[in-house]
Amino acid sequence: MIQLNINGKPCQVDVAPDTPLLWVLRDTLHLTGTKYACGVALCGACTVHVDGVPTRACVIPVSSVAGRQVITIEAVDQQRIGQAVQDAWRKLDVVQCGYCQSGQIMSAVALLAANRQPTDADIDETMAGNLCRCATYQRIRAAIHEAARALA
Repeated sequence: MIQLNINGKPCQVDVAPDTPLLWVLRDTLHLTGTKYACGVALCGACTVHVDGVPTRACVIPVSSVAGRQVITIEAVDQQRIGQAVQDAWRKLDVVQCGYCQSGQIMSAVALLAANRQPTDADIDETMAGNLCRCATYQRIRAAIHEAARALA
């Protein structure tokens, strides 16, 4: 059994220690907001926070997050920054197909936690690891600025 803390709640999972966190979240815990896309940590769709750090859940073994705080898209709105980001996403109608958006939001929240007044360059650098096939990058950038204004 592996002891986890997911979205502020302790839980135990009976899986192989090298099972990727993504599959534990989706298949064992039924938290399907974190998406599978590339499987090699290149696209960002599977981004979660591990102790506040954006982490690609598709490549991190579940055993490496035992005893650490894991936050998924399902609970990101429990924080003020997460609420502001999700509100800005809705206000600016960022989502097109939506598949990448949970990872985009998780990265945006981490950016604003570290930098409440990001420049376009800061946003582009931080968000470069999150791919969007619908190319909503301009709306994503605008939403991050909107969330930053709401948090000021």
